[in-house]
Amino acid sequence: MNDTELARAVAEEAGALLLAIRRRGDCNGRALGDRGDAQANALILDRLRAARPGDFILSEESVDDRARCAASRVWIVDPLDGTREYAEGLDDWAVHIGLAIGGRPSIGAVAVPAAGKVYATDDAALPRRPCAPLTIAVSRTRAPEIARLTAQAMGAAMLAMGSAGAKAMAVVEGRADAYLHDGGQYEWDNCAPAAVALAAGLHASRIDGSPLIYNCENPLLPDLLICRREIAAAMLAAIAEARSV
Repeated sequence: MNDTELARAVAEEAGALLLAIRRRGDCNGRALGDRGDAQANALILDRLRAARPGDFILSEESVDDRARCAASRVWIVDPLDGTREYAEGLDDWAVHIGLAIGGRPSIGAVAVPAAGKVYATDDAALPRRPCAPLTIAVSRTRAPEIARLTAQAMGAAMLAMGSAGAKAMAVVEGRADAYLHDGGQYEWDNCAPAAVALAAGLHASRIDGSPLIYNCENPLLPDLLICRREIAAAMLAAIAEARSV
């Protein structure tokens, strides 16, 4: 398998495992989320280590080996993005399998298992049309104030959703025009979604327009903009204005 095929296969298998764990119904709430996180993480690490033994892995659910900082190839994974949604029986949670090469989000697969979908960097170019009105995907539980101000400035509606992967894939699919986040994300939250979005021809950057850089010593990567390319300049200008308020 090439890297994209591997990412897709691992994301799909981890998603199937998470669905099976939830269907068993022998735990719920935080215990269900913890079990899903741990078992999906173990599966992902096993598969990636077996297939790419020379690569490093940065996972939300594992101890960080800082030796990765000197490596060119680092898999950046979130075994269960949207643990709250998963534990509450909702559908908008995801599995992220990303590969940063030279610090760039190069390969990725995002599984949204409850919807039966896997989006990957070799098949992400889907037809899209602008939403009416312009729609910005935001966090259901902690929508940033900058998103509200930006939406107001652009006359946009806000679409509240769960995981970062689900929101980013809403833009890939054309159910939203943009996904805007500010505060509290790490590299595993957005590496795979950014890789898929870029492969789909979308804009993906920090909210100041600077590029997304991965495999940093500190994996904090707190803000993100994914949007249709034709609105990127207007979005960045509106964000800059909102930040100055």
